[in-house]
Amino acid sequence: MINLPWTENDYPASMKNLDPVVREKAIEIANALVQEEHYHDGKAIPIAIDKAREYVENHKDD
Repeated sequence: MINLPWTENDYPASMKNLDPVVREKAIEIANALVQEEHYHDGKAIPIAIDKAREYVENHKDD
């Protein structure tokens, strides 16, 4: 089993005030960027937050 750096109970402080749906997606994206794309945390987190907001906005009617 692979240990992911962030979970729904343990995530970066910058994700604290996100809508829970956006935060969940941001965690998923950040973990993928770090593990699969080898991004550093400092770069992965803001990218993940932006992409998660975009994703949730584009899929809010699903």
